[in-house]
Amino acid sequence: MKISGFSFVRNGVKLYYPVAESIRSLLPLCDEVIVAVGQGDPDDTTREALAAIDDPKIRIIDTVWEERYQQKGAINAVQTDIALRACSGDWCFYLQADEVVHERFLPLIRERCEQLLEDEEVEGLLFNYRHFWGDYDHCHNLHGWYPHEIRLVRNRPHIHSWQSAQSFRSFDYWEHPRQPEGTRKLRVASVAAEIFHYGWVRPPKLMQNKRRALDSVHWGRQRAARHYDQAPQEFDYGPLDRVPRFTGTHPAVMREMISRINWQDKLQQSGRPNRLREPHKHERFKYRLLTWLEQRWLGGHQLGGFRNYRLLKGKQEKQI
Repeated sequence: MKISGFSFVRNGVKLYYPVAESIRSLLPLCDEVIVAVGQGDPDDTTREALAAIDDPKIRIIDTVWEERYQQKGAINAVQTDIALRACSGDWCFYLQADEVVHERFLPLIRERCEQLLEDEEVEGLLFNYRHFWGDYDHCHNLHGWYPHEIRLVRNRPHIHSWQSAQSFRSFDYWEHPRQPEGTRKLRVASVAAEIFHYGWVRPPKLMQNKRRALDSVHWGRQRAARHYDQAPQEFDYGPLDRVPRFTGTHPAVMREMISRINWQDKLQQSGRPNRLREPHKHERFKYRLLTWLEQRWLGGHQLGGFRNYRLLKGKQEKQI
C-alpha cells in the first residue's frame, strides 16, 4: 500500500500559513508529498521554505494562477487537482496550507487505510476538525464551523477537488471545477483522527491580508480591493472568552511556530464585541442558541450543517 500526500499554496509564508509545518506533518505517513506552488509575490519565500525541508519525498510543481479561474474560489480546486493528478499512491492524503495532522493520529490513519484498501465502496476518509481562533489556546466547537471533512481519497480519475477546494466529489465529466451537474458526493468511511486548522491564527494585520487574498479569488480582485481599501488594517477577533479554550496538545511540528506568537497584546480577552463591525458568527444570538441546543440535546450533531459526503453505514469509527 502506498500513500501520497498533496497540497497547494501561493504566498504562504508571506500570509503566515504554517505551510512547512503542514507538509512536515505528512512526511512520516506518506511515501511522497506533492505540492503545487503558485508563483507568488516577489517578497514571498514559500518555495524556499518548502525546499529547505530537504526531504526526497517532496516534489514541488511550479504553477501560475490563471486569471480566468479567480472567481468563487475555482482556482483553489484547479491547483488542488494539479497536485492530486500527480500522486501515484493508492490513497491520497490532502492538507491545505493552514492544516496540520497531529502525529498521534498517524498510526490510526495508516491502519484505517490498510483496513479499507480492498473495500472499493469506500472512496475517501472523513476526519474530525479543530478550528483554532485568534491564538493557539482557543478552538471552536460551535455551530457554523464544519466538524468533519474529507481529507483522504482514493487515487481515482473521477475524484476531483470541488468548488473552493473545501472537499471532493466524483465527476462523471470534467469541464469546470465549479460545475455542479454531473457530480455526486463521495462514499466515505470515518477515521478517528483530527485535522488541526490554523487558518484563523495569525497576527491581526496578516489575518486581514489573508482575508483580502482569499476574497480576491472568490469575489474577484476589483471587488475585494474596493472592500478592503476601506476596511480596518487589522482583523478584530473579538472577545476570546466567547470561544472555548483548548487544553490538549498541538502537533510537534507546530512547536516552533507557536513559540513565536507575538500578538497577544492585540487580542481582546473579554468584554463586549466592537459594535462598529459585523459580528462574527459565534457572537450572534442565533448561532449561540443553536450551539447550546446541539451540545445540550443533540450530542454535538449540527443542525443543517454542510455535509458534502455520504457516510457509509457500518463504516464509522468510534471517535477519540
